Formats: sequence, structure tokens, C-alpha cells
Amino acid sequence: MFDWLSDMELPTSFEEFDIVEVRFKGGRKDFFRNANRLDLTTGDAVVVDVPNGHHIGFVSLKGELVRLQMLKKKVDNNEEIRSIYRIANERDMEKFQEVRDLEASTMYRSREIIQMLRLKMKLSDVEYQADKSKATFYYSADDRVDFRDLIKKLAEEFKVRIEMRQISLRHEAGRLGGIGSCGRELCCSTWLTDFKSVSTTAARYQNLSLNPSKLSGQCGRLKCCLNYELETYMVALKDIPTVNRPLQTAQGDAILQKTDIFKRMMWFGYKGDNNWYPVPVERVQEILDQNAKGVTVEALLLEPQEEPKQNEFVAQVEGSLERLDDKFKSKKKKKKKKKKPAAPGAQPAQAKAEVAQDKREKQEPQGEQREQRPPKQRPPRNKNRGGEGKEAREGKEPRERRQGRDNRPAKAEAQAVSQDGAQGQQPKKHRSRKPFKGKKTDQPKPPRTDA
Repeated sequence: MFDWLSDMELPTSFEEFDIVEVRFKGGRKDFFRNANRLDLTTGDAVVVDVPNGHHIGFVSLKGELVRLQMLKKKVDNNEEIRSIYRIANERDMEKFQEVRDLEASTMYRSREIIQMLRLKMKLSDVEYQADKSKATFYYSADDRVDFRDLIKKLAEEFKVRIEMRQISLRHEAGRLGGIGSCGRELCCSTWLTDFKSVSTTAARYQNLSLNPSKLSGQCGRLKCCLNYELETYMVALKDIPTVNRPLQTAQGDAILQKTDIFKRMMWFGYKGDNNWYPVPVERVQEILDQNAKGVTVEALLLEPQEEPKQNEFVAQVEGSLERLDDKFKSKKKKKKKKKKPAAPGAQPAQAKAEVAQDKREKQEPQGEQREQRPPKQRPPRNKNRGGEGKEAREGKEPRERRQGRDNRPAKAEAQAVSQDGAQGQQPKKHRSRKPFKGKKTDQPKPPRTDA
């Protein structure tokens, strides 16, 4: 419980309530009297008086809220309430931690003894007292269990006073803890102490599907949270009529299929029709009253009445209040960006493709003409990149012709001699050389290295 009075200063003449709520392992709480008027705060570890020894707990609540908790749990303020000895020191906490470390090994060994004795019980937790004089064993069972032999063997094994305490499945889940289907820590392990009975009628009132896997919690019982919103649903159901038999209409008997409590709508369906028709709660009450009188309704829903149209002249004279808003809205519209005109030389890709195809068709001759035309003989490519071949490719006049035209006969004689000498030899095959890409003409080739 949250202490919402912790930040408030009490009057000087007012004495603080001397009883404190102390929490122990597993969420168990009890009330103790602060007889020595110790300055306690929430969360302090205190040494308290218990039967046959002492125990260590933590302060969970103090002040006037403790008085309200005692009234709620019907605890009387009398001499039976035990007192607080002192605030726990480091030595007390060290001993308490040593005792708590023994609980896990004790529980595993106790389960082995229970299996040896073949007892139908489930041991869920073990709690040692701080002075190690007593051990409390928490178990759950469906039927009554005779554990007299078990107590003897446990006392011989652990050399302590044994106390067996049976708890319900909900208390067991609260002691073990866990995460619920909602994603939060279990209510029974954090703040919920009073477990009320939960029935399936709570799920029916809330229109929940009666699926045991969804309605049951980790304890195997119905979830406690089904009772949280039940009162709200009960209040909302007061104005919703109870439909015990089908509604009589001209189309047939309408059977209730679903009820939406907060939207105040009820869905009905006809036999042989898979559609559901939503009907307001008020209309359902009217149909029930008419059926009680023996009157059959024509339809579930009334036809909507058409609103009388306003005269055009009156509308033009009076106008509408939204007219000015529409006028300003039209100005706020963003102007569409005009597309930039394409360059005069640029054409779309599709237009370019069509023009290129037309040119190709015009330039291509027919099959007969193509066969008659002799093939073109290309001159051999000059091996020297910087000589006559380069000038011929560029469409310029050769250097010899530009410098002087007198050496033309000598050049012709040299060509004739070369042709006569080449008649006896086979013509050399000229390889088509690919143009250089990204390389300079004067760049030397790297030396070849044999791998």
C-alpha cells in the first residue's frame, strides 16, 4: 500500500500511531508495536518478537494508514500485538542472509523425502526464522494429507522445529511470483492480499469468450483481474434490455447475436442469413414493447427521414458560413510546378528510338539490291598511330601532299616495286585493333613476367 501521508508534517501536539506494519518473505505481513518509539522509515529492517525467538522483517507501512489497515483486516489493538526490539544491524543481517541461503537446499531435500514417502502434496517454499530455531514449510494439496511421518523425518534431517502450513494455489503463485499475460508482475505477488472468489459469470457479463486457457492465470484458477471492471459493466447493463426470445419482424424472427455494452448497440441476425444488423438499444426496447402487445414490426431499423431541401433562392441570399472558408482554402492551395520545356535538340527516348528506326529502314536497301552491290573494300589499317593512318581517319590531307607534290612519281615506283615483291608471298592478315580506352598512346607496356 502506498503511504500518501508520508510527506505531511504532523502537528506538534499530535502523537504518531505506535503500531507498524512489517513485511516478511513471500508478501506475508503482520502488525507490531513500536514500544521504544524508534525513528523508523519505510523499508527499514527491524528485529521483531515472534513465538519461540525473534525474526527480521521490513517496515512496509506506518502512521495513520496502519490504523485504517487494521480496521480493514479486523485486527484489534490489544496486548496480543507483539513489539519491535530494535533496528537490525550489520551482524543481524549477516546471520539472516546465512539462514536464507539454506532455504533452497532444504526445500530440494524435503521434496526428495516427500517422494520417498509417496505423499500427494506439493512443497512450494521454505522459510527459516532469523534465529534458525524454526522452519516453516508451505505446501498445497487437493486432499487431506497425513504428514506425521514427514515431520519426524524432517526434524531428524534439519535439527529444527518444523511447522507445516497449507496454502491455496493463489497464495502459492503469489509466493513464487512471475509475469502475467498482461506483461506486468503478478498482482498477488505485489499488492493483492485479499483473494475474492471469481466465477465464470464475471466473464459472461463482460462478453468474454469462455476459453479456459485465456481466463486462467498461472495458479490454474480464474484470473483475479476479472473482478476489477465487473462493477462498471454491471452499471452499464442496467439500461440495456434483456432479450429472452427472438424479435418478431415482417422479415422473420431476429435472433440476438452480440451486445456492445458501451456503444449501446445490439446485433441481430435472421435464420439462413449470415449478416448481422446493428440496432440501437432504444429501438430494441420499442420492438419488445410492440411484440408484447402482439404487433409485428416491419423492419428492425426505421427508414431515415429525408431532410427538406432548402430553397435555392434562400440559400443564395442567406449564404453559408463555410463559403468564406472555402474562398481562403482555394488560395492556400499550392501551385503546381510547371515542367521545364525540353531543350530544342533534346527529344524523348521513345521519339529518338522511332526516328532512328525510320532512318534505318530508309537506308537499308532491298534484298535484291543488297546482293548486286559489291562489298566495300576497306583499306588496311596503318600500324603506325601517328602516321598516314591517323591523318586519313581524321579526314585531313597527308603530310607529303601538303609539303610537296614533286615526289609523287618516286612514291608510285616504290609502291609498284613493293607490289611485285609481294606477289610471291602470301598476303598478311591484318588484325582489327581496338581503340585505346583510358590509355595514352605513348604509355609503355609493363614488362611481362612469367608466373
